[in-house]
Amino acid sequence: MTDNDNLTHFNARGEAQMVDVGAKPATERKAIAEGCIQMEAGTLAKIRRGRHDKGDVLAVARVAGIMAAKRTAELVPLCHPLRLTRIALELDIDAKNNRVRCTATAATRERTGVEMEALTAVQIALLTIYDMCKAVDRGMEITGVRLLHKSGGKSGEWNR
Repeated sequence: MTDNDNLTHFNARGEAQMVDVGAKPATERKAIAEGCIQMEAGTLAKIRRGRHDKGDVLAVARVAGIMAAKRTAELVPLCHPLRLTRIALELDIDAKNNRVRCTATAATRERTGVEMEALTAVQIALLTIYDMCKAVDRGMEITGVRLLHKSGGKSGEWNR
């Protein structure tokens, strides 16, 4: 297992609970997550040229990821609502591998981390690309969504 074998989202009776962070100090916290969406070369070419019928796919995906990060607590039942100080998405075209890579950076000054916000931003940005391109490529595949970095709080820094 990990260095902390206790699953904090369950009480002693095994019931789901929201972790009490009330006594924790607010600290600067940051998280970076990534993921990719694999697609046909022709689909990626449409995205690159801005020739997609639905508009600028990457611009829409970026906004969707930002909006999703801000609403993470509404989507993930036991997440605390956070005041984000930063959410930034990078969407990079990898023509060699026919994919788009999304990297999300989330930051806050709070009592709990922003890992879920960064991961949610990546997932929704990639799902938005899928949604906008599914008419021409239903075989797209979202892969490798994972946390790369987290810092702040009692547990300090972690890097993949």
